[in-house]
Amino acid sequence: MAFATINSSSSGPPPRNPVIDDAFAAEPTLQRRVYDAIGHTPQHAPLFEDIARYTSSLLARTAANTRVQPREAVSDDGPAAKKRKIQNGGEGHPAAAAQPSAGDLKADASLQFYMQDVSFAVPQRKKLTLEITAGAGGFLRARNQASKEVEFGVQLDRIRHVLCLPVPEKNQRQFNFCIIPQYSDGINASPEGVAGLESIVWTVADGPPKAAFSGTGQQLGTGEGETAEKVVQQVLNDNLVRTKVIRPDERQFVSAMPEAHRKGEKAFHVKAFRGSKDGYLFLLSTGILFGFKKPLIFFAFENIESISYTSVLQRTFNLNILARPTASDETQEFEFSMIDQANFSGIDAYVKKHGLQDASLAEARRAKRYNGNGAKTEEDATAVAEGAAEEEESELQKAQRELEDQEDEDEEDYDPGSDVDTDGSGSSSEEDDEDEDQDEDGDMEEEDEDNGRDLVADELGSEAEDVPADEL
Repeated sequence: MAFATINSSSSGPPPRNPVIDDAFAAEPTLQRRVYDAIGHTPQHAPLFEDIARYTSSLLARTAANTRVQPREAVSDDGPAAKKRKIQNGGEGHPAAAAQPSAGDLKADASLQFYMQDVSFAVPQRKKLTLEITAGAGGFLRARNQASKEVEFGVQLDRIRHVLCLPVPEKNQRQFNFCIIPQYSDGINASPEGVAGLESIVWTVADGPPKAAFSGTGQQLGTGEGETAEKVVQQVLNDNLVRTKVIRPDERQFVSAMPEAHRKGEKAFHVKAFRGSKDGYLFLLSTGILFGFKKPLIFFAFENIESISYTSVLQRTFNLNILARPTASDETQEFEFSMIDQANFSGIDAYVKKHGLQDASLAEARRAKRYNGNGAKTEEDATAVAEGAAEEEESELQKAQRELEDQEDEDEEDYDPGSDVDTDGSGSSSEEDDEDEDQDEDGDMEEEDEDNGRDLVADELGSEAEDVPADEL
């Protein structure tokens, strides 16, 4: 009888069970092992079904804790769940949140596109498989190539900005794809109770893709002139819901300094520092990005309150961006320092083109004037007139004008007689002046003698008579 049971169970695969399918959707290999075990021992099917229900309840509880308590997910039945912390917004905008779990990322969803051996930089530095799932609720995600587990990802309809930017200072051309989900731009913090997401950055080389496939397994990028960058850009544009891939444009901004590592190639970045952290500014058609280290900061035009220039020196200057979150009246200023002076004109043209207010001469930055009596003098009126004229100048133009004025003053103060004489011309003029003075004094004395005047008597009068001769 037992022999007959075994033969009957091995005659075909066991029927699919929706409870088991849902519980082990994130682990296809484990799901197959469960069905194999049920096929060999059908009497254990109720046991596996109970295990599946318990697993589903644990996954649901974890997902609920992630949404309600993004900063510290704690379970009532066990220790605190380990969560990945992120800094969303830098200084003043911290928000720690967890990435969606593998179950939330629908590991069993059908693939639209995948590329193997992709070098990710943010939020993890490792090679993973890039995947895009099909359907209205599709995902962009990264899968571990060894364990086949989903490491991180984001829902396509939550992506707000996608950028394809050349990687600076590399001998070989490379491109960084930057995925910026909602509430991860470094400006807009995620609302309470909403899980924040990390930005995602990966790099592709300038060449044909080696392992890019469609969902049906067809290899992509085999045509002439097709590169990995173009293939990924096309796939993203076909699947993105709210945005398209943005690339640098010469009509927006191009650096005055060509790419040093690739002769003759134009550069679209500006090297800058935020505090002690170095990075690159990209001035794009939709905003300004500072990358590529964590956390990325993207200033969309609607979040830029004003832009100003400070610490303008002969070789460098600082760029200050005053940002305002979409749903807030509070502002935060970001300072990017040590920008090369050669890029000032290009940045200033970009600011003016997009109508970004130049706040270099804003009230908060002006020198304060105090008038204790409250009376306006002519000097005050002159200062007001000069201040109105200076409002037309930028901070850099003002510094250049002051430098020119200083040079003019130096030229006016120049005394050729103070230099080292080579032909004696300087001393001769002084001697001539002394001779003229002596001649004038001599002529005056002769005149007085001729007139018979006693100068001592004229000056002292009767007092001269009282002075003894021996004291004279």
